[in-house]
Amino acid sequence: MNNSSKNAQVSDAIAKKFETEKETPYTRWIAKEGLDIIDAMYVPNLHTVDLKPWVRRSGRGVYLNHDASRTSNDCYVCEIAPGKQLEPQRQLFEEMIYILDGRGSTSVWNDAGIKVSFEWKAGAIFAIPLNTWHQHFNGSGKDAARFVAVTNGPVVINAFGDTDFVFNTSYDFKNRFAGESDYFANKGEQKGLLLDTNFVADAINLPLISAKERGAGGGHIRFSMAKGSMNSHISQFPVGTYKKAHAHGPGAHVIVLSGEGFSLMGPEGEEPRRFDWKEGTMIVPPNMWFHQHFNTGTTPARYLAFKAEGVAIRNEQGVPKAWISRRVGGHQVDYADESPQVRQTFAEALAKVGLQPRMDEAYQAELADLPPANPLRGA
Repeated sequence: MNNSSKNAQVSDAIAKKFETEKETPYTRWIAKEGLDIIDAMYVPNLHTVDLKPWVRRSGRGVYLNHDASRTSNDCYVCEIAPGKQLEPQRQLFEEMIYILDGRGSTSVWNDAGIKVSFEWKAGAIFAIPLNTWHQHFNGSGKDAARFVAVTNGPVVINAFGDTDFVFNTSYDFKNRFAGESDYFANKGEQKGLLLDTNFVADAINLPLISAKERGAGGGHIRFSMAKGSMNSHISQFPVGTYKKAHAHGPGAHVIVLSGEGFSLMGPEGEEPRRFDWKEGTMIVPPNMWFHQHFNTGTTPARYLAFKAEGVAIRNEQGVPKAWISRRVGGHQVDYADESPQVRQTFAEALAKVGLQPRMDEAYQAELADLPPANPLRGA
């Protein structure tokens, strides 16, 4: 991939014409918080990424945003010191959280004074109901607790341009949270691939549903949390296999929960770049970059994706186009249409660790439902 294409660099003269549009109420707010925005589509290890003191919240943090995600959704990592807690906060934007390290608890309450508290440990997922007061506590007096969160804060902060309004408006969205005592119980209703829940105690071992459409005998589950508009999902694929390449909108934050391997990412028509991953790595595919995940470890590989709904470009039936073959107008590359280099790269990576591909069954299974090739659609 050549540098000019990768970074889409233009002359200083053109850049100066748009200089006044570079800053937004959102970026100014983060600067005022005293935090950095790391322009990252690849974070090797969320457990060790550098943090700065977050004075207002009494913790430490950093923002990890890339591409258009900083105007649609964002991501931050926050750490709570041993035996401490963050300051209470409320906000007019949605937030989904994955616990990276430690154990602790969270209290959520509304202006009616109804409070619900629940405990969590590493591997838990939950969402903060819109505009509820909430406070996170570290349950250990010895070890720090660390979490990663994705929000749609950029949209809300940029829309109102008034952070006092965003963080200090008194209003209870009773349809989102009315103080239900079991609101954060580890339960939920399964609706197709969608699990309607507000809390997952152990995302790493959560049972999944077969999703052959993504290839290689993988498992999948999607979440609707806290009645929010943001969404998330978990995917897993077996040893010696890889998923089909696909593309979608910006802002999907892919967090590796278990296993090891690599991803290939790049815009259409260019040689993809390789990003190696393990538990704790985060990958954020840029807008409409094709990306593909490969398991080179000795256990199934599992990841969690937090994202805004705008990422999932859908057809008129409501199906994400990232699940639909390019042969019929979708954004997923069938195994039959991928570059021969993909299989060679995968085989060579597995050989280095004494493994062999287990893809023959997946290649064969695809043929039964493979649409006719359509050169006009890139297949």
